[in-house]
Amino acid sequence: MKYSQQIALLSAISILPIGLIQADESGIQFGRAEVIKKVTQIVEADVNSKQPVNAQANENNSQAKTGDASKSKESKKPASYFRASSSYSTQPESDPPRYVRTLSKSGIEAFKDINWLDVGLDHRTRYEFRSNNIRRTDLRLDQPFLLRTRAYVGIKEILDPLRFAVELQDSRRYNGNFPHDDRDFNEFELIQTYAELYFKGALGEDDQKQHRPIRFRAGRMAYEALDRRLIGRNEWRNTTNTFEGFRINLGQEVNNWEIDTWAYQPVKRFPTTFDQRIENQWFFGVIGHWREWSDIITLQPYYMGLMQDGSKVPGQINREIHAPALRGYGKIPNTGLDYDFNLIYQFGSNGGQRHEAHGYTLEAGHTFQYGWKPRISAFYGYASGDRHPKDNVDNRFERFFGFARPWSADDYIVFENIKAPKIKLEFQPSKDLRIDGGYSWFWLASSTDRFNNLLDGNNSAIPNPGFNRDPTGKSGDFIGHAFDIRARYKLTEHINTTVGYSHFTSGNFTRNRQIAALGRSPGSSDFFYVEVVISAF
Repeated sequence: MKYSQQIALLSAISILPIGLIQADESGIQFGRAEVIKKVTQIVEADVNSKQPVNAQANENNSQAKTGDASKSKESKKPASYFRASSSYSTQPESDPPRYVRTLSKSGIEAFKDINWLDVGLDHRTRYEFRSNNIRRTDLRLDQPFLLRTRAYVGIKEILDPLRFAVELQDSRRYNGNFPHDDRDFNEFELIQTYAELYFKGALGEDDQKQHRPIRFRAGRMAYEALDRRLIGRNEWRNTTNTFEGFRINLGQEVNNWEIDTWAYQPVKRFPTTFDQRIENQWFFGVIGHWREWSDIITLQPYYMGLMQDGSKVPGQINREIHAPALRGYGKIPNTGLDYDFNLIYQFGSNGGQRHEAHGYTLEAGHTFQYGWKPRISAFYGYASGDRHPKDNVDNRFERFFGFARPWSADDYIVFENIKAPKIKLEFQPSKDLRIDGGYSWFWLASSTDRFNNLLDGNNSAIPNPGFNRDPTGKSGDFIGHAFDIRARYKLTEHINTTVGYSHFTSGNFTRNRQIAALGRSPGSSDFFYVEVVISAF
């Protein structure tokens, strides 16, 4: 079955023309946000509307020009309620992904009237230099090349309400010193293949005359939302988080309100064979987006849940985790100040234990009104850890399917048992160059619980090795601190490059656990990488 699907997909991909695409981690949404700001102001002035003018997002990446605003004024496009967050590295992937273009907007004259077909094709190569990687029990120098190729085909409008999308990804690693695993290797895999029923005006229009649709999807989906810390595609990693199930959306991103619901079974990745859904596990939730309540805040109340039937798989436990939460973000007009917060409470059961945990993130930033658009920010993140190993209460925060990259540039830290303050500086010396850097400190929230990404953690071939946990708490709680810097440069319309470096200095917990497991601790580690993304359309 997998090979017939491969043949069909390759046939579709072979007809895709080469055009223009820009695959950037955050820039597209920010640019769109600034254009929307201009459009909103012009339209309101033109029609003398009583609707408030909302400040638009992200000084980091916006390059809107007067000519663009004038063009929008002439077309009188409806304004959007969407405001992007300014917080660092938290923008979810767009839908469809950022490397995808509607064929009519590909820049190819012959396809200017084909507005019902979405296409995308890109390739990423990343070279990594990792010295003394604390995630491993083997501290050998590792210098892998990570290759990732993606292709997307989507059909919309022409068959409405029926729509389709297929996304293919091939992920490989070469020159590495360690065996292939599902973080780096996933040969020729379908990461999205779904059908959608799209009812454009099912819920009428909002006050800005934007239609409010209903969308129902079924199939395999790569999905991320909110700040990506609890559910993410994981764009940084060489492989992608995927799910199979159902998703229903009421409204769309530009509306004053939107509701997103889902019920998924996570997909287990296999390096060389077809991925399979985890049949004894369900991940479900609902997210509300309230964008009209105030000019200075977007509110996102949400709920996520995870259920696992341990009786269906030998050696697994029953789990039932519930997580109500609230996120809010925005800007304070005329001050350059922005903020982002996320508050999560969890309850339920984990095996024979009661589950009770909590986590939160807080970020505040200031963008200075200079040509380089410098933004300085302060962040603090917390996720509870298990306080007492034998008290029959599990306090370890459940991170679900989140993205580690916002926590640490070297990919060491995840959203569990952590206290993490951080300072960050971002600036843009030119239209095509963006630079950011920061300093972070990491502590265990509970010194008696684990540090998940230390010494192979639960990925060790040894059952429950215990290297990453000291139940006595005598190893301390300071994981370490890190410096990181990154530069992103748009070389051409088709090529984007990134260079990054991170230096991690081990704290007492990391050193003590390495000594207990290996008999020594190098005291620090280095991570350097160079990444090139070549895109079409």
